[in-house]
Amino acid sequence: MERELPFLQHLHELRRRLIISVLAVVVATVAAFVFYEQIIQWLLLPADDLSASGAGGENGNLVFIELTEMLAVSIKVSLVTGLVAAFPVVLYQIIMFVAPGLTSKEKRHLFTFMPGVVLAFGAGVAFGYFVVIPPAFNFLLSWGNDIATPTIRISNYVNLVIMLLFWMGIVFETPVVMFILAKLGIVSPSGLARWRRYWVVVAFILGALITPTFDPVNQSLVAVPLIVLYELGILLAKVAARQKSESYPRIATPGSRGG
Repeated sequence: MERELPFLQHLHELRRRLIISVLAVVVATVAAFVFYEQIIQWLLLPADDLSASGAGGENGNLVFIELTEMLAVSIKVSLVTGLVAAFPVVLYQIIMFVAPGLTSKEKRHLFTFMPGVVLAFGAGVAFGYFVVIPPAFNFLLSWGNDIATPTIRISNYVNLVIMLLFWMGIVFETPVVMFILAKLGIVSPSGLARWRRYWVVVAFILGALITPTFDPVNQSLVAVPLIVLYELGILLAKVAARQKSESYPRIATPGSRGG
């Protein structure tokens, strides 16, 4: 009976955290649905060669060819926006659920990492929005436009933008993850430095997978920042290793003292 009580308490706590997280996502999604037109217009801004107003645009225009397509796009944009907006709340609920089993120092580390995770994801989204999307999409729209006029489905455009922004946010978490792993003692700065040459290859592979184009210029827009982020992660790993050595100083034995 004594063992069942803590287990039931954990289940109740888990249910409470899940309810709060779901409510946060629902409220944020509903709020985003109210402004779905503004959000879609914001997603269109990076690709300035696309026109969403009327037909006969010079470089192309967005269309929907199914009755439910525009509604589905509006719901999807609202849901993704709601998930992103509620992400800090969900992350906080996860931390609070696992916090009772952690030491005070581990709790402090988790709460320290939380802003870094959110800011890194936001930086990746901003980089994708302002740096990666404009040249990539303008390249795709200008390729062969003297032969045919592009007419892009809005669902295709929105899905591509959301996927690109999401993965850019994820890859920008690289230095934060490296710092956390070094803080936990799972990796070392020297070990990460030895993997530097392999990461260059991985960065260009990810650049080819993330970007919607096949030209090396747009792929480099993703690969080069990934290489820089990895170097930043090595520096952060060195800071984590230094902090760990200061927290656990080596105890000198009598035989190790001079004289």
